[in-house]
Amino acid sequence: MRPTRLIVGEVRGAEAFELLTCLNTGHDGSFSTCHANSTQDTIGRLETMVLMGMELPLQAIRRQIASGIDLIVYLGRLRDKSRRLLEITEVTGMEGEQVVLNPLFLFRETGEVSGRICGIQERTGDMKNIEKFQRAGISAYQKGSHSGSS
Repeated sequence: MRPTRLIVGEVRGAEAFELLTCLNTGHDGSFSTCHANSTQDTIGRLETMVLMGMELPLQAIRRQIASGIDLIVYLGRLRDKSRRLLEITEVTGMEGEQVVLNPLFLFRETGEVSGRICGIQERTGDMKNIEKFQRAGISAYQKGSHSGSS
């Protein structure tokens, strides 16, 4: 039996190695969660968590992250205590020794109504690796399109 999707529950430590192993087996559409302070910090958190359980070269870990993760979606808590989608970032590969990120959407506050923060998802870039999504039959993301308010 060959699963279509792999779902690894929240990673908090050495099991991050298992996550990266799963994400690099050709099962598109797989996902997991972890705690980090931003999409950028997610990369460092994954590196640290893998190193908690294995002695691997940092470059090997970064290559696994760059090849296994397509998007990082970051949810955060705002000062009104609400949780919001704050960032969507594409992982585009490696440049030298670093994982390269391409921010696609960032939450921008537009005001406050009755103590609740309002804002929009502001597009900050175009997806670079769109072909992979198109091959999977996902065509909703179009270059130059804009959507989203919250």
